Amino acid sequence: MNAAGSGHERRASRWLLLAFAAIAFGLPAFATPAWSLSEIKREQAPAPKGEEAVEQEPLPPVDGVPLPDPIQNTPRADEPTPDDQTEPGEATPDNANPEGTPGDNSARHTVDPGAPLPEVVYDLQKLPEPVRRMRQLIVDAAQKGDIEALRPLIGSGESITQLSLGGLEGDPVEFLRELSGDKEGQEILAILEEVLNAGYVHLDAGTPNELYVWPYFFAIPLDKLDARQRVELFKIVTAGDYEDMKTYGAYIFYRVGITPDGRWSFFVAGD
Repeated sequence: MNAAGSGHERRASRWLLLAFAAIAFGLPAFATPAWSLSEIKREQAPAPKGEEAVEQEPLPPVDGVPLPDPIQNTPRADEPTPDDQTEPGEATPDNANPEGTPGDNSARHTVDPGAPLPEVVYDLQKLPEPVRRMRQLIVDAAQKGDIEALRPLIGSGESITQLSLGGLEGDPVEFLRELSGDKEGQEILAILEEVLNAGYVHLDAGTPNELYVWPYFFAIPLDKLDARQRVELFKIVTAGDYEDMKTYGAYIFYRVGITPDGRWSFFVAGD
């Protein structure tokens, strides 16, 4: 027998042995070849039955999840609301610019061009005694040439004399000294005395804002001054100052105000 014939006989005998073994152990006579996992198609995989079946639902998008409402603090009954709160140092309607304190608007008298001109007075004897006395004390202090002599007249606290339209921090006498063109404050003393030697006006008589004010130019429109009055004005300001003030239409140099009860209300300059 040749080699090819013996090979076929061996293969045939191997299949016969496999067939007898299958019959003996109850195995199917013909087995199908096994598939690898990668060769099994998804649709060929058996679906679970009965209770083992799980229904798949898509999850909601992250953006669709509702967020909780923002936390809101409810103020207590005794707690002020934002509308009721006032910033530190901020004026309220009840205490805004109280009379006699820095920032008092009495030093910003508005001249009404159509109103009757106030009477210009030179006679000091027509002043109430407290006003006349305070004016003389200021003049006497200015003539001493020592700016410290003004300190007791300026006062302190709520009754302090207003020296700046924008309010004042620090020592008031030092503030006046710094305003002066010289180191001793004598120039500002000269201005103060010159202002109080001019004529005065009596404003807002019979009201809480009643004042006696020097010089009278404070209450008269500049274009209403006659030639004689302009000469008096040039005793206090220069011609250049006058031209500058015409832009505002009012006297904006230094002025002094004294209340009827003799309190030195203000000594300021500016518009």
